[in-house]
Amino acid sequence: MKTIGDPEGFVLENTRLRAVPMVPEISLHVADDALPIWEKTEEELGALGLPPPFWAFAWAGGQALARHLLDHRELVAGKDVMDFASGSGLVAIAAVMAGARTVLATDIDPICRAAMDLNARANSVVFDIDMADVTTGPSRGCDVICAGDVFYESAMADAVSAWLERECANGALALVGDPGRSYLPRHRLEKLADYRVPVTRALEDADIKDSSVWAFR
Repeated sequence: MKTIGDPEGFVLENTRLRAVPMVPEISLHVADDALPIWEKTEEELGALGLPPPFWAFAWAGGQALARHLLDHRELVAGKDVMDFASGSGLVAIAAVMAGARTVLATDIDPICRAAMDLNARANSVVFDIDMADVTTGPSRGCDVICAGDVFYESAMADAVSAWLERECANGALALVGDPGRSYLPRHRLEKLADYRVPVTRALEDADIKDSSVWAFR
């Protein structure tokens, strides 16, 4: 599969910088609609059946988790934080704003790096980016792991749950933001807060998604 020659240019051409509804302190480069940018991504990469462009939207679980970090800064202030499957970088940006000592954003979609770089600059923050699959490698030794809206597919949910269990056994606090996705491992979670998150019908089946923030146990 080929790569996009100018990923930052692609992101800028297909998105607009807008405040995040649940977290207006943060602005992101987001798309107006899911299908057109999805089709353009497949066209640019010369591939069909690609996953949605997660980097192009502020997903409900990520919005709830970002809001929670900014309202409960003690969770990440002065700590080393990982934002897993960061997409746009929304939760990573919130962690920086909440006073984290270091923030590492991870994702395996190569376009995410461009989106995260652009969004970090738009919000005058700095964080590290890693495009590796961190669920299969050695522990990064983070104090807090954030996972916003990642339990939407069975195999991924199983892999992420097993990985978070290992990280928690090593002393990490794992925080999950989720709007009730099908594969959320509720039996492993302790609810911390509920939010009503404004979303777009281009992504969801409603204008408001009831979303929660959980601690993995």
